Amino acid sequence: MASPRVSLRTDARDGIALITPVTVVVGAVIVLPILWTVVLSFQDARYIDVARNGLLNELTLDNFTSVLTDDGFWEAMLTTVEYSVGTTLGSIVVGLVAALAFRDAFRFRAPLRAVMLLPYVAPVVATTFVWQVALNPQYGVVNAFGTEILGWERPVPFLSTAPTALLTVIAYDIWRYFPFAFIFLGAALTGLSRELEEAAVVDGATPLQKFWHVVLPQLMPTIALLALFRMVMAFNEFDDIFLLTGGAADTQVASIRVYEQLTGSSDIGGASATAAVMAVFLGLALVVYLRLTGRFREVAR
Repeated sequence: MASPRVSLRTDARDGIALITPVTVVVGAVIVLPILWTVVLSFQDARYIDVARNGLLNELTLDNFTSVLTDDGFWEAMLTTVEYSVGTTLGSIVVGLVAALAFRDAFRFRAPLRAVMLLPYVAPVVATTFVWQVALNPQYGVVNAFGTEILGWERPVPFLSTAPTALLTVIAYDIWRYFPFAFIFLGAALTGLSRELEEAAVVDGATPLQKFWHVVLPQLMPTIALLALFRMVMAFNEFDDIFLLTGGAADTQVASIRVYEQLTGSSDIGGASATAAVMAVFLGLALVVYLRLTGRFREVAR
């Protein structure tokens, strides 16, 4: 019979053998690109410099100085914050309304629930193209309806002028991502006890009071986690905005600015510095958010 010490060593070796493949994959796919981005952010590097010198370019802080003193960067960050907050709040509110509507059983609930998920699962290229066609000021169905039925004086260029372009992009992302909130909140609603709600109704609570004082407090942990996920997703969003407006009409968020630095001027160092500053700001925002939600949970207890 093996001694306890030998068994522990065997278990330790087995554990290391099991986690080694995952560690290698995570290091190669996530850690190394992040480290390389950080290294490039301290270099005045272009594509040709990286191809010729690799990681051996001269280190400098000029990239960060340029980023932090550039008015365009701060405008892009402000647009990113506006876009992130708007899409996060909007998608959660719409998802919550949809989850409440589908909470109780009714005829055709299952197929209708599947239809609700279509904006989230449909290819983003297809959905952005549909929105562009529908909102086109010359032949779009929305402007045709507005001018002929609603009495608009002229077509509205939803995607080519400010501030309607940013509002339209926010509306598109609310439409696209509310199913994500719908799934989360629908699952949370199924786990809530009906006894508290029935007791509130017996005590004379109205439907609004029942929701506000009974249902919503129980959903807050899920909403807090959902808001965290959506904020991170929205802060790093690129494809939706790029496909709809290309970053024009005051819709240039930070991720599109990084892309334009890479493709427009081949400034890998500057783009890496912008990405690094974005990551720092997002990390600080998440820390503040987690502390605030932690305090709210302590007060609720």
